[in-house]
Amino acid sequence: MHRSNPPVPYVPHGELRRTILRIYHDTAANGAHFGRDKTLYKIKQRYFWPSMYKDIDNYIKSCILCAQYNPRRRKTPGKLQPIKPPEGVWQLVSMDFHGSITPTPRRGNKYIISLTDILSKFVVTKAVRDNSAQTVVRFLKEDIITKFGTPHCILTDNGTYFTSSVTNELLKQIGATHLYSTPYHPQTNGQVERYNSTMDAKIAALSNLRKTDWDDQLPFVTFNYNASIHSSTKQVPFEMMYGRTPVLPFDYQDPNVIISHDPEQINKLTKYLSSLSEKAKQNITASQERSKQRYDTNRSNPSYNTGDLVLVR
Repeated sequence: MHRSNPPVPYVPHGELRRTILRIYHDTAANGAHFGRDKTLYKIKQRYFWPSMYKDIDNYIKSCILCAQYNPRRRKTPGKLQPIKPPEGVWQLVSMDFHGSITPTPRRGNKYIISLTDILSKFVVTKAVRDNSAQTVVRFLKEDIITKFGTPHCILTDNGTYFTSSVTNELLKQIGATHLYSTPYHPQTNGQVERYNSTMDAKIAALSNLRKTDWDDQLPFVTFNYNASIHSSTKQVPFEMMYGRTPVLPFDYQDPNVIISHDPEQINKLTKYLSSLSEKAKQNITASQERSKQRYDTNRSNPSYNTGDLVLVR
């Protein structure tokens, strides 16, 4: 056993290490082809060997599927305008559509609707057939409000599916504040994930050759995203949302079930979640400052004069 807290088993040199790399990077349930840092965090929570960082880095660099599907990014004009991190989870969330996605699987799904908690980075996704206002309302009712409660503020772009009377009537009924960001420019919402832009790569890496089962892979991609440490918060979204460590398919579980209603334990959990939120806010702010400095390099805000024509999307 390696001396860590808690102790984790030492993995000797050989095929077992490669098997672990394959499980926690390649498989849908445990890895979903996420990058080096997320894969490293998952493995080092469970195993140890001296060259772990180097081995994981080399393994992911040599992954053909990651090289084939990971997106390349180009600079867009305008400086970054980050949003101050909220005080707690579910106070500010961002909702978006992604698609249309081809080819269309047998269920007829063409889009992904997603909702991201700005503080914890916890993501909820669903494969849907269209990007209509009715789909937005159904998603909020069935997958958000009844499972997680009502968010205080919901941030969207000004797509018609979000600005429609149907959507706004529901938001009015539940008492949520509707905020708008610049459409098709997610940098306006400084912390909103690259989740939409990287989703295609992860799903494509897990899907069949014809890519007709991408909607089957979406839950695995979402779970692994939520179960991995986040680069800006330095926290695991799942833990911030539920107050416990996510259990992966190969994790050992104690056969004994302990049921406790100790108020002291509840108090400890409350303090623990508060500490995670505070650390996440500090890390987000630091990450925003670094991102803004990098993003604003060689960029200037466009200037406009009265009477200039501008394109509003």
